[in-house]
Amino acid sequence: MTHASITELREAIGHLRIMIRHVAVDPRMGARARLLIIGLVTLMLAINGLNVINSYVGRDFMTAIADHDRAGFTKEALRLIGVFALLTFASVMSRFCEESMGLLWRKWMTWRLFELYADHQVFLRLEQTGSVENPDQRIAEDVRNFTTTTISFILMLSNALLTVIAFSGVLISISPLLFGVSIGYALIGTWLTIHLGRPLIKLNYNQLDKEAAFRASLIHLRENGDLITLARRKDLWVGRTWDRLADLASNFTEIIQVNRNVGFFTTGYNWMIQLIPALIVAPLFIDGDVEFGVISQSAVAFTQLMGAFSLIITQFQSISSFVAIIKRLSGMTQSVLSERKRITEIKEETIKDWDQLDGIQIEHLTLAAANNHHNVVEDLNVTFSKGQRTLVYSNEASAPSALLRAIAGVWPLVNSGRVRRPPLNMCLFVTERPYLPTCSLRELFVRPYPEAIGEVEAPILAAFDTPESQIHGVLKEIGLNDLMDRIEDSDTIHDWQSELSLAEQQLIVIARVLLSEPIFVLMERLGSALEPAVLKHVIACLESRGITVVRFEQTLDAQDSPGARLELGAQGHWIWTPALNHEATSATE
Repeated sequence: MTHASITELREAIGHLRIMIRHVAVDPRMGARARLLIIGLVTLMLAINGLNVINSYVGRDFMTAIADHDRAGFTKEALRLIGVFALLTFASVMSRFCEESMGLLWRKWMTWRLFELYADHQVFLRLEQTGSVENPDQRIAEDVRNFTTTTISFILMLSNALLTVIAFSGVLISISPLLFGVSIGYALIGTWLTIHLGRPLIKLNYNQLDKEAAFRASLIHLRENGDLITLARRKDLWVGRTWDRLADLASNFTEIIQVNRNVGFFTTGYNWMIQLIPALIVAPLFIDGDVEFGVISQSAVAFTQLMGAFSLIITQFQSISSFVAIIKRLSGMTQSVLSERKRITEIKEETIKDWDQLDGIQIEHLTLAAANNHHNVVEDLNVTFSKGQRTLVYSNEASAPSALLRAIAGVWPLVNSGRVRRPPLNMCLFVTERPYLPTCSLRELFVRPYPEAIGEVEAPILAAFDTPESQIHGVLKEIGLNDLMDRIEDSDTIHDWQSELSLAEQQLIVIARVLLSEPIFVLMERLGSALEPAVLKHVIACLESRGITVVRFEQTLDAQDSPGARLELGAQGHWIWTPALNHEATSATE
């Protein structure tokens, strides 16, 4: 194992101590965690004590056989049965406590990491930057493997320490030479195992990403099967999936080859453990220095000690996978915390003193296109005032979309400038392609949570619920009367994306905006899906509730009523025309 890997493992152990302390003091699971830890420690002590007793009972049992002592044989056999029964109970309960503790810790750690990942749109920023590959796998699978493996290693190390304490005296009393041989044999075996298996750490790290990439290809094919078929791109996607499978198999072949080399050594190493005690203790029995049962007792003690001394040898493959998981989780945690801090700082500046503003204030904003080859907005200075209808339009479709997302704080290519706006629960967005999750109608109309800064408790869902009567009323107001006839129960789950047309989906989102009554609503290309009369009615409904409408369209409609206008031209140029035909302002002035 390299020096860097050892350093990472030490850091992980320190991080592990912090997480265990957090679990122990967490009121939701702290009491149960402490109870399970006490149970594990008690059972480990019991198992090691019973193993020592078993070595002595086994010695007397074999001596009774050698001495043809029938009464002693029966007596020691009954003792062995009793010890085995107690060991069985203690071992099973220890495994139960270990798995329960692993599940408890996994639940806490997964939820904590997910909270950080989902908070402040960190997940979106990580996807845009590509700084963390396959975060879903790291949260779901890596956390599971990390918690179970860590607990297993802690228990093995603790058990190994107890075993060394319990059996060192037994082995020294039989043969000091055998005790010295056990230490030397374990040291040599550990060094050779590390030397042979060092490549496994990097290979296991890569294998996790390659498995996730292959699985992502299969998921993409399942979710976009109709589009791939219609575009006749099946062969291309099948070829790409095959390449990922071949890459996965190639890396795993290297893992198998390294495991083979390690296996040659460790298998022979383990076989010799059974022979070494007999080679050293048998001559003592032949010379009459020890009883026959001491041979079996020395074998038991030597095997137990070698199991404790040889943890790296017997668990090297698991350790290499464990180190890879540590690197993946620590990398994701650092990225999440870094992005969360950066987003929080931006958010503090964005909504700071927003109530003192006249509206959405954009100052010296420059946005790059998605390909980052040119600017779609350059040095923009405008204010979308409260109560004033505004139209943003451009022949370049990406420009209005980029500006809308920059105001929301989700456009990744902001070269300079800043946006000051109300919190997102008071500044809602209606995108060209609405997001309607598979859920009930009641869940669809849950009001948006307040935009918070820093650590806050998760809001209670029931506090943001909307009465069914209000839902029915706003659907009727927006012109979706027939939708209520199609829905029998507001709590029935629906796949809205497939059941509703694009226009109906947008009207659903508008209805949700009407119930939320924000200060601003920013709507992206609604004119492409809604009829002009419907769009006019929608705007009238919004403005009747005091909601300021800002539309983002690709073209200027001659039927649009007077209001402020922002034209986004080529190469980031813009022209701002305030309401009431005031003199226009442009980027060149």
